[in-house]
Amino acid sequence: MSHNISPLPFDYNFDTVAILKALTKAHKALAELKGSEDILPNKSILISALSLQEAKDSSEIENIITTHDELYQSNYAMKRFSSAAAKEVYAYKEALFHGNRLVSKHGLILVSHILEIQSIIEENNAGFRRLPGTVLRNDRTNETVYTPPQHIDEIESLMKNLEIFMNNATICDWDPLIKMAIIHHQFESIHPFYDGNGRTGRIVNILYLVKENLLSSPILYLSGYINQHREEYYKLLQSTRDTGSWDSWVLFILEGISKTALSTIEYIREIKKIMQSHKQSIREKLPKIYSHDLLNNIFHHPYTKIEYVMEDLKVSRITATRYLEELVRINILSKKKIWRESFYINIELFKLLYENMNS
Repeated sequence: MSHNISPLPFDYNFDTVAILKALTKAHKALAELKGSEDILPNKSILISALSLQEAKDSSEIENIITTHDELYQSNYAMKRFSSAAAKEVYAYKEALFHGNRLVSKHGLILVSHILEIQSIIEENNAGFRRLPGTVLRNDRTNETVYTPPQHIDEIESLMKNLEIFMNNATICDWDPLIKMAIIHHQFESIHPFYDGNGRTGRIVNILYLVKENLLSSPILYLSGYINQHREEYYKLLQSTRDTGSWDSWVLFILEGISKTALSTIEYIREIKKIMQSHKQSIREKLPKIYSHDLLNNIFHHPYTKIEYVMEDLKVSRITATRYLEELVRINILSKKKIWRESFYINIELFKLLYENMNS
């Protein structure tokens, strides 16, 4: 069924007891997460691990399935991928990083930025839909459940309105987290692209939190939560369109923010514990090879390689190989040969990543 999309903002009372309680809980969890960002000595380790997890989860919602081995054996910089699905996941991660750079530079989320993000995800420059005929169907029954705007003029008008809503704080006094929930629903309802709408919309979620200074860096991702509640997510998207009642949708998103923030805080603490344990072991057992750069390498690359150590530590192949083999000897890394390449896996970190990706 088609749906008449209202420009933003619209008239609605979000000041219910349930929503206000959920807002307080979500803001508290986000503030604690923001305060936890500096627990790790190298924030890039956290961003790298979490962004790859988000890319995997978000792609999985679109039935792009890959394994942890495939992801960590791939290298985006060198355009080497172990599978087509891994390539798509890394494209998503690159789109996320690109979007974050744009927000950091401009302090805004513009339509042009969204177009750039989607073009990286899809690896084309198709832009907004220009041909009519796009409908959203039930995967099981093939029944049409929703018909988004069909004409390019309407799509462009609604996207321009969304841009103003995201960036002009004076036109609406809704709480930023309520605005994020509305922005996500509005974007998915406009469905401006032929493909990549879900993944692009989920990137916009985290960029909006960064833009609003609710987080310092992109480390809270809702795709895992949406994956776990996928049926409810799609049901609420459509029921909100059908009824015009926003309470259940907003409460769903706020609960996702709270739960994801708290689980991310715990995840940061666990990484810190593993880093401290590995640091102590290497210092005690291998004092001649210990360095912050080596420790950072085996956390930044859960599947590290001789070449990565050579590059990060500026050492020869012989030296890099010796370092990695010594870390295997004291059971911090495990060695895995895949075709002609040897990977060195951070055992405890990979176990944590695997459990976190499947929790």
